[in-house]
Amino acid sequence: MPLPYRTDALEPAIDDMTMQIHYGRHHKAYVDNLNAQINNYPELGRLSLEDIQAQISKYSVAVRNNGGGHFNHSFFWESMAPTDHAGKPAVALLQKIDQDFGSLESFQKAFNDAATGRFGSGWAWLVLTADGQLAVTSTPNQDNPLMDLAEVKGQPLLTLDVWEHAYYLKYQNRRADYTQAFWTVVNWNKVNERYLQAIA
Repeated sequence: MPLPYRTDALEPAIDDMTMQIHYGRHHKAYVDNLNAQINNYPELGRLSLEDIQAQISKYSVAVRNNGGGHFNHSFFWESMAPTDHAGKPAVALLQKIDQDFGSLESFQKAFNDAATGRFGSGWAWLVLTADGQLAVTSTPNQDNPLMDLAEVKGQPLLTLDVWEHAYYLKYQNRRADYTQAFWTVVNWNKVNERYLQAIA
């Protein structure tokens, strides 16, 4: 999938060089490696990325890592937008955040804590769980909450990549600074759309 914006469009939160390498090399490698697995599992060519996650335990570690990597990165790119196109949380989503977290600020703190507290490489997520609650979770490596083996399962609404390659050129080891900067480019228009689809 093409990026929905230029590689320099998220500056200063995420720099152009990081986006070029992250999208053009890291994400591309996951796509190429997943496509290579079609030789071993022909059905992968017919399944959606979401369907692959839902039955990931059936497959090899290579499918789990690369299928997860492809889905997670595709979802991550759409979770962000240039600041003048990012929008704001919709009233319905904001009410749900207030109900489940107490406030937008409390939600953001929980999300930041999940991002900075993830040991090693992984992702922070906002999800809508099967019982209709918003929850913040994190996953290791290229796992995600759609996977049938996820600790906390749910429909993803927002994610942040906390692998070092996502931020090291600009932030070095300051993951907390990267996490804070992320809020300036969160694509609330897309998060609102995902939330409305999830509750429909």
